[in-house]
Amino acid sequence: MEFIFQIAILIMSIVIHEVSHGYAASYLGDQTARWEGRLTLNPLKHLDPVGSVIVPTISYMMGGFLFGWAKPVPYNPHNLRPGRWSEAIVAGAGPLSNISIALIFGLFLRIYPANPALLSIVSVIVFINILLALFNLMPIPPLDGSKLLFAIFPANMGTFRAFFERYGMILVLFFIFFVWQFIAPVASHIFRLITGLDI
Repeated sequence: MEFIFQIAILIMSIVIHEVSHGYAASYLGDQTARWEGRLTLNPLKHLDPVGSVIVPTISYMMGGFLFGWAKPVPYNPHNLRPGRWSEAIVAGAGPLSNISIALIFGLFLRIYPANPALLSIVSVIVFINILLALFNLMPIPPLDGSKLLFAIFPANMGTFRAFFERYGMILVLFFIFFVWQFIAPVASHIFRLITGLDI
């Protein structure tokens, strides 16, 4: 039951993350996500069978942690209002939504006394959203952090960006298996800062 509950929180948190990308793109002039019916919190519109079910199950069974993804909400960068920060704004909307969820529920834990069951539920919501925000802010394509990084790059560094995007998934896998173990403890520290509790 605990695993099913955590999967449900992970899926809804990822869905909110992806929908936030779509709304940011819509605000900046691109309606691709709206036309494809992706500006909805209905999980069935966003689930990726591998990333939303199989991978989280395997990661939980093998390592005791949840990792997964949903189908990316589509957007056309050429439709966004001109500006070097347009793609970065769309990319940043996803992690910002997870940070906002973590802060809202973390504040709830600080203000209202909770019974053990509610404390456990809210704590998982906060922690999973911290993990999602941290992971997606890593500057590795196709993660959101790469778009923030590329916005800083000069326009003449397109070749450098193309190289990173070509080998992005390899870099992501390397990061997950060899680097994430050093980043994940940061999530526990942030959790304590937000909630005043130990995870």
